[in-house]
Amino acid sequence: MTKIALEDQLCFPLYAASRLMTRKYQPMLDQLGITYPQYLVMMVLWGENQQTVSAIGEKLFLNSNTLTPLLKRLQQLDLVTRERNPQDERQVLISLTEKGKSLHDQAYCYLEPMITAGDNREAQNLRKMLNKLIHLLDDEQ
Repeated sequence: MTKIALEDQLCFPLYAASRLMTRKYQPMLDQLGITYPQYLVMMVLWGENQQTVSAIGEKLFLNSNTLTPLLKRLQQLDLVTRERNPQDERQVLISLTEKGKSLHDQAYCYLEPMITAGDNREAQNLRKMLNKLIHLLDDEQ
């Protein structure tokens, strides 16, 4: 029987690194009052306000059944609004509230060390490699 060793798997270091990275962010996100997945949604909206649920889902590789409860919670926190697109009632538009916009500056202050740590060449190369891997693994393409 062929042995499957943990140290030979690509999935484990990716999983461990993801969990450890999330753990690093957690104290700062607790101060902001949001979770890491909520932070990801906010980053998408800080990059471009007012997007459809499906557009956000595509960027984050999340299905609407995962994204919808996240968005509802962000709405309850008064960080986003959710409204039907007047041009297409099937679409729900997500927009930042003033509170959601102002959270950007707070987030940057708390997270600046994490953000600037990713500015070196090794981090940039790792990000490129991980993005290639994401696209290789993405079944939707």
